[in-house]
Amino acid sequence: MPWLPWALLSALFAAMTALFGKIGVEQINSDMATFIRTVLILVLVGAIVALSGAWQPPATIPRRSWVFLALSGMATGASWLCYYRALKLGPASGVAPIDKMSVLFVAIFATLFLGERLQLHNWLGIALIAAGAALLGLR
Repeated sequence: MPWLPWALLSALFAAMTALFGKIGVEQINSDMATFIRTVLILVLVGAIVALSGAWQPPATIPRRSWVFLALSGMATGASWLCYYRALKLGPASGVAPIDKMSVLFVAIFATLFLGERLQLHNWLGIALIAAGAALLGLR
């Protein structure tokens, strides 16, 4: 499973995002916090693409990729705006678990739209994650 270390690092960085974001948004508007975060991500990822030689001329990217990456970007932006607003208004220990309800939505959408098939034990795990996130989010 070559993806596992990357997924674990993603979880670690997501945890840091919640903690650092909660502190960072305390004294400013949540939309401004999202803007600052986005600019920094653009600079960082732009540098990684440039330094790693991963740059690809935009004209060589298939139209379908453009469409779905644009949709993904819009969904990411909406998610970040909502996440930072929630962090501004609530505790990080409550916001982050509820945000992880995305696991449930991904499983449902992947089944409906991507044709992925999950076993009963997979659905049980997803249900436990959703229940745990809901319990952690309750105050």
